[in-house]
Amino acid sequence: MDLSSMISIDDLIKKQDTMKRIFFYRICGTGMGAAACLLKEKGLAVEGGDSVYAPPMSDYLKRLKIPCHLLSEVSEEDLKKFDLIVVGNVVPRDGIDAKRIEKSGVPFVSFPQALGALVLRNINVVGIAGTHGKTTTTYLATQLFEKLGENPGYLVGGVIEGRNSAALGNGKYFFIESDEYDSAYFDKISKFRNYFINDLILTSLEYDHADIFANVEAIKDQFRAAMPNIDGKFIFNTDFSDLRNLSEEFFKNGPYSEREVFFYGDNYKPGPRIMLATSSGTTFKINFKEQEYLFKTNITGKQNILNLSATIIYALTEGFTYQAINHAIADLKMVKRRQEYKGQYKGAIFIDDFAHHPSAISITLDAIKTTHPEKNLIAIFEPASATARSAIFEKEYLNVFGQSILAIILRPERETTAINSNTLDVFKLAQGLSAKGVRAVGVESLEVLIEMIENNASDKTIFAFLSNSTMRGFWQSEFASKIK
Repeated sequence: MDLSSMISIDDLIKKQDTMKRIFFYRICGTGMGAAACLLKEKGLAVEGGDSVYAPPMSDYLKRLKIPCHLLSEVSEEDLKKFDLIVVGNVVPRDGIDAKRIEKSGVPFVSFPQALGALVLRNINVVGIAGTHGKTTTTYLATQLFEKLGENPGYLVGGVIEGRNSAALGNGKYFFIESDEYDSAYFDKISKFRNYFINDLILTSLEYDHADIFANVEAIKDQFRAAMPNIDGKFIFNTDFSDLRNLSEEFFKNGPYSEREVFFYGDNYKPGPRIMLATSSGTTFKINFKEQEYLFKTNITGKQNILNLSATIIYALTEGFTYQAINHAIADLKMVKRRQEYKGQYKGAIFIDDFAHHPSAISITLDAIKTTHPEKNLIAIFEPASATARSAIFEKEYLNVFGQSILAIILRPERETTAINSNTLDVFKLAQGLSAKGVRAVGVESLEVLIEMIENNASDKTIFAFLSNSTMRGFWQSEFASKIK
């Protein structure tokens, strides 16, 4: 490994005026595509390369008029035409791509480093982190502040209908999804540590990303390293014990007891407290500084209300009025693949969701069942991430499908890369669920999955697709074209 051309974030800041032409290596990642959008908006000449281009990211990049190349057609000489290479974290340390980048002699950085140095350093950054809900919360915060009359910048790690996944704004507020996954093979710290965060919203904290973190303490270490550099306010969801412990460590008993900290949560006095939940919206209360406020929104689902509450509390701390906030949240939109309605077939409703962690699956299924109590819920789960396709959460998965009349679990296509864990045995999991009274089956192929959907689809059924991957290509299949 030759890291002689790698430059630090400090060096990039010093040399930023010389960085005119930038190449994004593996541009089709959600974060990479959004970062490319921001640098293009800054006036830089941005191009990218990847091994495969597929919707929705390929359509997104085409709409932005960012030239994209197949990496098989990009040579070292081609790379040498650029001033900087931004490397996606899917590039492996010892692979041919890393060697090509290193041999080019062109300075290279991770995309979080590029964002930090070239976009975020001199603006007001609101980091939104957490095991669950950070994509949704970032988009909700963006919409809320737009409706409050602001022009916030944002980076959302998901596809948004009708708009770009990132925009610069005017610098007063920049809401950024702040992932705890590492930045690149040569930049092994959490992405958010490169973002120059001023205020931090932390929605949740549980064990995840078992391919790079040995335990939840290793994740907390990343926050421990970042928090002393955050000079603004903190908003924490205290429903999570590890988050409570972290806040006590820093704020109650630690060196930052004078910092501005706000808490919320399902089991905490500020709430939110849901008063009425229907398929068309939610009425809920928040207690802020001993004053109780009643809010109404079209957003549904307990987890989404928690996410929205974090953004409301942040807006209240910024001096916006209750009346303005309540008006602003009346009609909000969701990111694609977050309880996304895909259509119907044989009268059955199809919902697509990114959930793959057991807590997220439980919350998602609960929200779907609450919204459609009259339907028979069939959960279709694809364990695709390194953690999901490991046996780490096998016991937890036994407890999250209880509202389903049937759980269909796809066998992982690859062995897990999780630390000290075997790959999840979905047939064993299905047997365990059946023993607990939940009908469940393990499935090996897309063809069998489609057959089961065909056999169970009726006007009494709602299908919940749960995956952070492609569900074996289901949504691109010929069968999926029948869902309208």
